[in-house]
Amino acid sequence: MPAVHQGNGRWPIVLSVPHSGRGKLADLAPLAHGGKAALMALEDPLVDALVEPLVRQGFAAVIAKAPRAAIDCNRALDELDPLCVEGASPPPAGSRAAQGLGLIPSRSHRQPRLWKRPLSRAQLDLRIARGWTPYHDALTGLLGSAAARHGGAILIDCHSMPPRRRGLPRIVLGDRHGTSAAPWVSRLAAQLVKEVGEECGFNHPYAGGHITACHGAPSFDVHALQVEIDRAAYLDASLTAPGPGMGRMRLLFSRLAHGLAEGWMRAAAE
Repeated sequence: MPAVHQGNGRWPIVLSVPHSGRGKLADLAPLAHGGKAALMALEDPLVDALVEPLVRQGFAAVIAKAPRAAIDCNRALDELDPLCVEGASPPPAGSRAAQGLGLIPSRSHRQPRLWKRPLSRAQLDLRIARGWTPYHDALTGLLGSAAARHGGAILIDCHSMPPRRRGLPRIVLGDRHGTSAAPWVSRLAAQLVKEVGEECGFNHPYAGGHITACHGAPSFDVHALQVEIDRAAYLDASLTAPGPGMGRMRLLFSRLAHGLAEGWMRAAAE
């Protein structure tokens, strides 16, 4: 089950952290080629720690406890791979599931074939019931509460990405090419990133996954924005422990959350 933080209701912001869960890795490790290290290679390490100060301040948040290797809350229920689930149809060529990154990942960068045997349908249904469904139910509830209180809401879906080549932006914002958030939300987010001294890219190579697609509804004043942070910007050289940039990236998420909330309040007052 995810950790659900109701928040204090002060801000029209909901945080989502779907890929930092580390629960039950020891139980999953014997089922995977490469063991625990191969499973951990799928994580967005310590992104939950980046938003922890905001949760303490009273921002609403949903944070996955299940590892991404067990169930990926940023994938649709039909993004299945027969390498992972018995009886699943082969995924469409070029899809994320075909690339090994479906609802149950079939690979990590440490292991081209992750699992020793596929899950039964009953095992898959249990993972969905314990991880995926409560995650999305919680997001729906928190966004609905925020929208009822403030007239709308903004979802910030928080991720990290492998280190980029030099010269490429360390921050990538995704609004699914303008379909999950209004243009002013995306423009303001980019401005806030620049105010922290970072450049940002938009929608490439990450435009947003199932969370932004499912929960972003700009026509109803519910906006969803995916934020990807280069792991080298906040982790140490091993990319597993906090590095010297942790405080700076916490500041970036703080500026995004507070700045988007303030922008919403200004727009609502006009």
